[in-house]
Amino acid sequence: MHETNTDDDRPMPLRERKKRRTREALGEAALHLFLDRGFDAVTLDELVDAVEVSKRTFFRYFPSKEAVATAAEHELWDAYLDRITGAPLTGSVLDVLHTCLTTAVRGMDGEWERRFLATRGLIAHTPQLRDHSDLASLRTQDRIADELGGRLGDDTTPDVQVRLLAEVAMAAWRTAARRWVREHRHTAFDLTAPREQQRDSATRADLIDNIDTTYAALGDSIALRI
Repeated sequence: MHETNTDDDRPMPLRERKKRRTREALGEAALHLFLDRGFDAVTLDELVDAVEVSKRTFFRYFPSKEAVATAAEHELWDAYLDRITGAPLTGSVLDVLHTCLTTAVRGMDGEWERRFLATRGLIAHTPQLRDHSDLASLRTQDRIADELGGRLGDDTTPDVQVRLLAEVAMAAWRTAARRWVREHRHTAFDLTAPREQQRDSATRADLIDNIDTTYAALGDSIALRI
């Protein structure tokens, strides 16, 4: 069966399909090895040997072990930024960011939530990966602000408003994702369990519901008084 592009139904070129399969194989092997033995215990040589590629090939896809360990997060950030870049900025910009995020989540590959939950389990037990994940989140926040600033850049839209919007959007994501992970923490990190079972226990729809609920709570949270 042909793999297709996410933006249309045309078959993906063979070269692109091969590149995608290699990237996915590296990410999958990394998660299995890191979860089984620990992030620090697995060398890059062992990882590339497991997928039967060279280090040179590895670095075409990932800049570091940390990046391959958190590939599911990076994939979402890239998809989110792509959606923001292509979205018309009309009405509430925060609503646009909300829609772009849920659309990006819906568009991830069929195994993404399984890999994302496994990634969060790995991060929770690896301080080095927590630092990497936090930095990636901050960089994504800056990319969102830069994109919005470039498109809203006029005298009537202060930079502080754009930066705050980007920060609120990422805070909403983190809140929703943490709730979702906690709800499924008992099955989230076992990659040896049947994939169908994991997909049933932690559905993408649940995550999107958490995102929607979090965004709906923003107004009351900001206005909260004691």
